Amino acid sequence: QVQLVESGGGWVQPGGSLRLSCAAADNIFRQYIMAWYRQAPGRQRELVSQITSGGRENYADSVKGRFTISRDNAKKTVSLQMNSLKPEDTAVYYCNARRSFVPPSWGQGTQVTVSS
Repeated sequence: QVQLVESGGGWVQPGGSLRLSCAAADNIFRQYIMAWYRQAPGRQRELVSQITSGGRENYADSVKGRFTISRDNAKKTVSLQMNSLKPEDTAVYYCNARRSFVPPSWGQGTQVTVSS
C-alpha cells in the first residue's frame, strides 16, 4: 500500500472555494490512477473525480465545471480545486490510489463543510 495524507478541508460559505491536497509516499507514484471520493452522512461513498497517470481527467456530473483535479508527479501530490461550493458538497473527502495487481489505498479523509 501507499501512504496518503489529505489536507485543505474546512468550513466555507456557499459560493466559496477550497483546494484539497493529497500527498503520497511512494517511489512509483507515476503509475497510479489517483482519485477523490466523498461520503456524506447517510450516503454511500461516491467518486468525485479521477486522473490517470497520463493526465486524463473524469468528473462526477454533480461537480463538472466547478471542480478541477490535477497531479504533480515530481511532488507526488494530487489536488482538487473546488469552486462555487454548494451545501450538497458537504462530506468527508478521501484520496484514493490504485494500480494493477494491488489493492487500492485510501487516505484518512478531510472534512469539507459548506453552510451559511
